[in-house]
Amino acid sequence: ANYFSKFSKAPVICKVVGRKVLDGVGQPTLEVEIHCTVKNYEKRICSTVMSSHSQIPENALPHTTEADERERNDSVNTAVEWVNESLNTMLRDLKPTDQCKVDKVLGDYFTKKVEEKKIEKQEEAAEATLAVTSCTPSATALPGKKTPAKPGKKVAIAERTIPPAEPIEPVLCGSLAIGGTSLAIAKAGATISHIPLYLHIALLKHDQDSPKEMTLPLPMVTLLNCEKISPAKLKLVKEVMLIPPVQLSLKQGIERVLDIQKEIMRLLEPPGKAPSPQLADSKKGRAHNTGKKAPPRTLKRISHLGCLITGCDNLEQPLLLMQTACNNIGLELGTDMYLAINCAAHELMDYVKGKYEILTGTFKSPDEMVDMYVELINKFPFIIALIDPLRKEDRQQWSNVCCALGSKCYLIAEDAATCISQLKIDENINIPMCSGVVLKYINQTKVMDLIELTGLLDGQRHITILGSPDGESSDDSLVDLAVGLGARFIKLGGLSRGERVTKYNRLLAIEEELAKNRTLREASLEFIAFAEEPQPKKHLSDVLPPPEQDSLPPQLSQPALQVRSLPAQLPENSTLT
Repeated sequence: ANYFSKFSKAPVICKVVGRKVLDGVGQPTLEVEIHCTVKNYEKRICSTVMSSHSQIPENALPHTTEADERERNDSVNTAVEWVNESLNTMLRDLKPTDQCKVDKVLGDYFTKKVEEKKIEKQEEAAEATLAVTSCTPSATALPGKKTPAKPGKKVAIAERTIPPAEPIEPVLCGSLAIGGTSLAIAKAGATISHIPLYLHIALLKHDQDSPKEMTLPLPMVTLLNCEKISPAKLKLVKEVMLIPPVQLSLKQGIERVLDIQKEIMRLLEPPGKAPSPQLADSKKGRAHNTGKKAPPRTLKRISHLGCLITGCDNLEQPLLLMQTACNNIGLELGTDMYLAINCAAHELMDYVKGKYEILTGTFKSPDEMVDMYVELINKFPFIIALIDPLRKEDRQQWSNVCCALGSKCYLIAEDAATCISQLKIDENINIPMCSGVVLKYINQTKVMDLIELTGLLDGQRHITILGSPDGESSDDSLVDLAVGLGARFIKLGGLSRGERVTKYNRLLAIEEELAKNRTLREASLEFIAFAEEPQPKKHLSDVLPPPEQDSLPPQLSQPALQVRSLPAQLPENSTLT
């Protein structure tokens, strides 16, 4: 039987099923299930659940949040319809191992839907224009494109040449179907080939040439999620993350992070219990008037990121807290553990003043932000990564901070890189000058998109970080993607909440498997030195056409490190990845 099975027809897709499920924060999302015909019998191969991603900031108004939830619900319903009807028919009889062909079909279908939506909007706009021809100019401005221009002009005057915020990239309703189906079929291809998903991804990236060794991405483990509402004053820091040193195995690094987490929770015990000797001098001001060395207030809540929520009064508080916790258990920051900070600066800009509100009532201009980061890294050299230290619109300041700190700290774009997977198809979209970018597998992103883009970033000697979206699911495929793509870091949130811990467990299982097969290579931390002076314009690979001259920031020290900046305005048909 085994002999004759070798001559049987290769498995093909016979059915694709989409259904609406809930993610880790109770929001609706999409599950895609793949069925294949194997030796003349229909067989369920696998399923995958997409993570939901919201562009709404934490401090958004309730009506904005409600509108976003309604939109997300409609998008999931549309995605389920796409999968069960159109995609189910289009993908039938294709081989699940032929990822390129599958993704081409998905890409063509999505392009068709984008064009249909564009035509529909044009028709709606034409109808609205006809309906209000006799109305006042203020009424006719509603359906047109003048509305966003008005606040832009006001902001530009108020900010004194501060670039206005770029509009949120539109997300096509139902786009989850594309990303979910692509990932589900990649998973099915790995199952059919009897290999783990990370190896299947690595083979796709390297043209079926099996890598001799593989490197695990270093985890960025979120320990604190800093509250940005009263009574807390600090607004600049969204997440404080730990990065274990490369000398440790992943298992040892996670154990060390857990030890620090336990000590942090002990230090944040409410008043009434014996204070730590290291924090005794801050006891006087613990009630309301906390000093510089006082511990942050703990709210004893777990964030959706899987970490402790706390509030701070100044930038040094969470850093001194981490330093104290490490010292208490015999560890030294900068040697035994490193820190990364997610600044989420795009949430801090006050467009009336044209400055970032880093503390309640304390504002800094983009240039002052650069000086502040230089001072911060010089004072706390154990911080080796800053995520979103500036808005993506402040391109000159991105260039300045990279030149000042790039040789000793990673400057990473997350919000500034939300459109990164459009690079291969849209010549107008580029990334800011930075050390690396956070890629998230959301919406219409396809597996082959990530493979091509990580290859492009590797060629520019930029680091790739695979990031976990806010609405994470229990699906652990993101970890396999990160390992197979060769990402430098993986950002999964904290070591709480099942949907996040399951991914850390998967990472530990892959480490054990690679170590057993003797194919595990030690990771490395190499910073990128940026040039102080602009250099002549150099072309990248043919994947990226050259940008306009006036949008090109100063270049890096080596032509291979050249990075471009995002355009001021995205095309109408561009979509969030």
